Amino acid sequence: MLTGADLLSKVKDLGDVSKTDLATACGYVSKKKDGSDRVNFTAFYEALLNAKGIDLGGGSGGIGKGGRKLSYTATVQGNGNLLVGKAYTAMLDLQPGDEFEIKLSKKSVRLIPVGAEEEVEE
Repeated sequence: MLTGADLLSKVKDLGDVSKTDLATACGYVSKKKDGSDRVNFTAFYEALLNAKGIDLGGGSGGIGKGGRKLSYTATVQGNGNLLVGKAYTAMLDLQPGDEFEIKLSKKSVRLIPVGAEEEVEE
């Protein structure tokens, strides 16, 4: 998905095309369960407004499904799983199949993308 100056440039280059074609050409499309395309108009228009310097307040950062504010905490479920919700994976642009190395310490659990160097926190 294009953002910022790249998005503005692409919109200008495409000129007079349909809104669907415009959003699709800029990468704001995803696949439905049945394999057909879904054009993500809301994300496209929010990115376009942000690129033009207009902030509608909050955006998707810290807001989960249904407009609820994210708590940034997780609870171990009854079956022992620790769930990281879709709102968090979307914020990091994670895709199905992305793999992580699990690093455990006395007080934390860290997920490091496979092949990435671990960042040192100071």
